[in-house]
Amino acid sequence: MKVLITGGCGFLGVNTCEYFQNLGWNVTALDNLTTYEMNKSGYKNPEARVYTYNYLKTLGIDVLIGDIRNEQFMKKLKSKDFDYIINCAAQPTMTLAIENPVLDMQVNIAGVINVLELGRRLDIPVTLCSSIHVYGNKLNQNLKETETRFMSVPESIDENEPILTGDITPLHVSKRAMELYGLCYTNTYGLKVGIFRFTGLYGPMQLAGAHHGWVSNFIIRTLLHLPITIFGSDKQVRDILYVTDASRVFQKFYEHSVPGIYNTGGGIESAVSLGETLSFIAQTTGVKQEIILKPARFGDLHYFVCNIDKAKSQLYWEPLVKPTEGLTLTMNWIKKHLDLFEGMK
Repeated sequence: MKVLITGGCGFLGVNTCEYFQNLGWNVTALDNLTTYEMNKSGYKNPEARVYTYNYLKTLGIDVLIGDIRNEQFMKKLKSKDFDYIINCAAQPTMTLAIENPVLDMQVNIAGVINVLELGRRLDIPVTLCSSIHVYGNKLNQNLKETETRFMSVPESIDENEPILTGDITPLHVSKRAMELYGLCYTNTYGLKVGIFRFTGLYGPMQLAGAHHGWVSNFIIRTLLHLPITIFGSDKQVRDILYVTDASRVFQKFYEHSVPGIYNTGGGIESAVSLGETLSFIAQTTGVKQEIILKPARFGDLHYFVCNIDKAKSQLYWEPLVKPTEGLTLTMNWIKKHLDLFEGMK
């Protein structure tokens, strides 16, 4: 079986490439090797951006340099004999979407349409990566505060929760538009499209920064003895999801091919607050952290825990890696690759 993984040199992409290769698939990665987000996050080591590219080459995975926004380039791929497309190419950050809404739209909407068109021409399943941010942040109004975390009733949130509530940023709009196009291609063309609303992804090879990947960012900055900034409160909660569990949901979608939208996180058992995560990292590494509190940012969602019943019942998927194991594995990888993060401020 042959799979095309767009954004294949990104965090989720590179892990998914390796995951599917280990399953015995013939994997092709596609990436434009952008440095936009990494430059914003203060990466100084030029080896950081090409690390995942070089890693894929050592695995023997074919890497195409191209951009999903380039319609003519994407049309040429129809000559390839792919069986499946996993679209990990994305503009994933709220802060950068606010800064550059045109780029956000070009990647998350126009680029995704090109991916869907390729799937339609080849008549193969397509998966899209959405975000729990499509719900908006009106959920913040119903939270209760305990000693270490915010709590919500209900404790977990399913796909029927109202969307685009509260403050709306370009990221909210582009991710929701992407979802609607995915549903449209299923309804209009019969294309099997799986749409996954991810939350709190973390794991090895996540070159995180202030804009994205807060779990890995906390670990990186702890090990480098750099200040860690919290916006709003360290009682904010996510059900963090280890990256191999995210990659496995793509496998399960191909096997069962039930189109639709799925909340995809660690679930109640993997719900942690920012403060609890910081404490675990400090205790495990033995490093005293410098925490800086700043006001909450526009659009931030302070609590989200996925109800994953739909993914369990329709795709037979559930997360396997709990936070203690996943955080330890992530810390071990970052410790071995601290040179990639040198020069960060």
